[in-house]
Amino acid sequence: MKHRTLAKGILLKRFKLIVFDWDGTLMDSAAAIVAAIQEGCRDLSVTPPSDASARQIIGLGLDDALQRALPNLPASSYPALAERYRHHYLTKDRELMLFEGIPELLADLQDAGHLLAVATGKGRKGLDRALAGSGLAPFFHATRCVDECHSKPHPQMLQQLMDEFAATSQDTLMIGDTTHDLLMAKNAGVLALAVSYGAHARAELVAEEPIYCAESVAELRTWLKKHA
Repeated sequence: MKHRTLAKGILLKRFKLIVFDWDGTLMDSAAAIVAAIQEGCRDLSVTPPSDASARQIIGLGLDDALQRALPNLPASSYPALAERYRHHYLTKDRELMLFEGIPELLADLQDAGHLLAVATGKGRKGLDRALAGSGLAPFFHATRCVDECHSKPHPQMLQQLMDEFAATSQDTLMIGDTTHDLLMAKNAGVLALAVSYGAHARAELVAEEPIYCAESVAELRTWLKKHA
């Protein structure tokens, strides 16, 4: 689909609302999440999941993620594992960096007049801390977290954001690094753009038929400038 034009050459944006995942899409945090899950398991003498298995659950709410990664644990063990995960993740939290080029990409979109939002598997406290620490808070018009909505791939986060800004599924774009992001978009009837520099492998992402799959922030920025 090309940009629509009005009389006298006025350009209309294809996407009114652009929604970003956080971990693995804006913040280079996938390795820290994997390590925190594995270290938390070791604290409780639980065999940790492999790197590949731990990466598969990135993007989900923490409770859902731990249950998927370690389905054979007694139900009573998950709260303690979640506490140990948070402990280890928070020890690395301040060391995490944005992917190179993210502030410039968001500035481009802001200057072009897009509404920007975040839909994340993080809790509200974690996202607010990340927004403040990264300096990205001023770019976003709204955010949704897993302790306020159903976990991905349920479409509630996107549905609420579209309702808030009177956006339609046709003029909303979801950008994420996991199949959970892409499936959430599909469940909401929204187009999705994948990035393969985060948690999930390119082949897994492409199998969900995103509108595009970018291998770097620079490639993502170029695509958005041309097509968003």
